[in-house]
Amino acid sequence: MTPRDPEELAVAFAGQRPRLLRIAYATTGSLAEAEDCVQEAWLRLRGVADPAQIRDLGAWLATTVGRLALDALGSARVRRECYVGTWLPEPLVEHDADPADRVTLDESVSMALMVVLERLTPAQRTAFVLHDVFGVPFDEVAGIVGRTPAAVRQLAARALQVVAAGRPRVPATYAAQGDLVVAFAAACAEGDLDGLLSLLDPDVTLRGDGGGKVTALPHPVTGSRRVAAILLAIAQPAPTEVRLVTVNGAPGLVIRDHTGRPSVMAFTVDQGRVTAIDSVRNPEKLAFLQAEGGA
Repeated sequence: MTPRDPEELAVAFAGQRPRLLRIAYATTGSLAEAEDCVQEAWLRLRGVADPAQIRDLGAWLATTVGRLALDALGSARVRRECYVGTWLPEPLVEHDADPADRVTLDESVSMALMVVLERLTPAQRTAFVLHDVFGVPFDEVAGIVGRTPAAVRQLAARALQVVAAGRPRVPATYAAQGDLVVAFAAACAEGDLDGLLSLLDPDVTLRGDGGGKVTALPHPVTGSRRVAAILLAIAQPAPTEVRLVTVNGAPGLVIRDHTGRPSVMAFTVDQGRVTAIDSVRNPEKLAFLQAEGGA
């Protein structure tokens, strides 16, 4: 039963908060919007006359956050239509780049999944995230998206087809991807074209998000030789920092160019080679790095 005491309720909410943030982030692709959704859910919970009447606090909060995130996603879609260049999700960066207990990549917020989710309609994305990723029953999802449970099943099924097509067939373990990213950084630093090509899938895609605020690729580039040439070109002048971190649950890089401006690179690995590189340079999505480096 949900506690009635305000302090106990706050403790119970804090226990749910990490899951709620992941639900909202996976739905919106924005950590700032996810934080807003979770904060609003807390305010709504505090406004409930008798919280003890909530039989399943986790389900109530997931439903509330799911509905708020869907609303936020609808508003965000309008803004993204006017976005300059390629829009990429805000990266989740952790500095414990190689935790000993991490064996496989975190699928629920991987950059590969987040990018694929952008191809879905808001209703499809919400249905997939809530049901397939976080296990919310179809009848509860139906109330969020305003469809029947049968219609939600169809939404989730169509979303799953899109996600499956874009998901690595043989994903790397955390350690294996870490080794690959280290080798990638070394090849770029040394100007080693052959070494870099050996790490890239022939059909690798490079995406860059500058948000119109900094220089970035105007559109995705595909093909290992074209991508390698661009990577080696932007590696000069040499960056002031290249640091291995965890980006959306997988090994990635924080890079500061010769001016100190930061960027975050996320990698998708399939069958031992890099199939996608997502570089986020938009300073609005990297405020935490701006403050950290004083740039």
